[in-house]
Amino acid sequence: MTHLQTHLAAVEFDSNLIARYDGSGPRYTSYPTADRFVEGAISEQYCAALRKRQAKDPDSALSLYVHLPFCDTVCYYCACNKIATKDRSRADLYLDYLEREISLVRQEFLTAPKVTQLHLGGGTPTFLTNTQLDRLMQMLKQAFAFMPDAECSIEIDPRRLNEGALELLAHYGFNRMSIGVQDLDPHVQKAVNRIQPAALTQDALERGRALGFRSINLDLIYGLPKQSVGTMQATLQTVLQWRPERIALYSYAHLPERFMPQRRIDTDDLPNASIKLAMLKLAVTTLLAAGYVYIGMDHFSLPEDDLALALEEGTLQRNFQGYSTQADCDLIALGVSAISRIGDTYAQNHRVLLDYYKALDENSLPLAKGLTMTQDDLIRRAAIQDLLCQSRIDIPEFEERWKIDFADYFAPDLIQIHKLAHDELVDLTDQSIYITPRGRFLARVVAMRFDRHLRHATSTAKFSRVL
Repeated sequence: MTHLQTHLAAVEFDSNLIARYDGSGPRYTSYPTADRFVEGAISEQYCAALRKRQAKDPDSALSLYVHLPFCDTVCYYCACNKIATKDRSRADLYLDYLEREISLVRQEFLTAPKVTQLHLGGGTPTFLTNTQLDRLMQMLKQAFAFMPDAECSIEIDPRRLNEGALELLAHYGFNRMSIGVQDLDPHVQKAVNRIQPAALTQDALERGRALGFRSINLDLIYGLPKQSVGTMQATLQTVLQWRPERIALYSYAHLPERFMPQRRIDTDDLPNASIKLAMLKLAVTTLLAAGYVYIGMDHFSLPEDDLALALEEGTLQRNFQGYSTQADCDLIALGVSAISRIGDTYAQNHRVLLDYYKALDENSLPLAKGLTMTQDDLIRRAAIQDLLCQSRIDIPEFEERWKIDFADYFAPDLIQIHKLAHDELVDLTDQSIYITPRGRFLARVVAMRFDRHLRHATSTAKFSRVL
């Protein structure tokens, strides 16, 4: 086993510990979390952040995200911001407005900003026709300077993949794809309204590889209706035959009061907590035995994948798409509900399509809410990132970076950390906080101890459960 594999294999699955700490909490794709964003005028702060970035380091890496909200049908488990329709012309109108937004953002730059990362998400990006996809990429290429080695990824629905779409994407430099699988059992698929034969997924994966997509992720979910340890085992057996470079293993969060499609799920069909934990244990032990590296939270990858290498090199970060390979990269997000982060400023577009259109009709950036981080937010964000991306905080280095006395600054938080240390989730010394192999599956529990908004109960959001 290589040094890389040995270092990254340090993880233990402790069912009792995980069950004991099961509860609700943020996933920390941002800190402060999006529920802390303030409604109202954020455009001035966002534009100021763009200008500050350009003045300070115009050639620094930039990531782009484009939200494409349309789907043919609704998967009942889905918590994404989506619009169900079979009318492809609605995407033409959406692209008209997206073009306006791109133009408004581009006006804030003297020269075309350099892009090293692009992600198309949704919804279902492959809802777009090939002509619409081509138009979108032309719009982006005209406004931004894509680097030759840019990481370009897209979420693929194999059921909605037009002939020639993958070839078109490869032409535009796409080299990564993420395919939603969830579970391959027909009864589970029927219960969540997503009928997707394994052959469809395999075909998309194999065609992508033949076209040069060098990293393919498959999304799996545990906790769905009609799901069992048996369906999970069968799904894993097939998925491992395909050997995707990455696997995301998500816990289904049943929040029907927030997400209307989930109201169509019969709660009697949902597996109980003990079965759900057994499915998680099976999936984790199976993936580790198959040679996958546990990246963190719900992500696994092969040891040679860029995600594992970023973890080893200390450049891993979390953003609104989950784990990312680029260290602390500014993000411009386009489209309805999309969230940008430039420097110390978060800015989210309107979540309702008509509101998004209305703002652009008024020649304004379609921003609805956001937040400019305080110094305390930045310090705590860094601590949470270190824990979730490297499983440790190097205390002397952190003190030097932020010019603080760690023990004094985090005194209330460390009281809680000491309790986690008692249960062996962390090792705590004067030099470091290190998440133990037993604690890695509960990393977000550790991160929550540094969340000031949670500690002071200033957040009223309902988060997904840890398990």
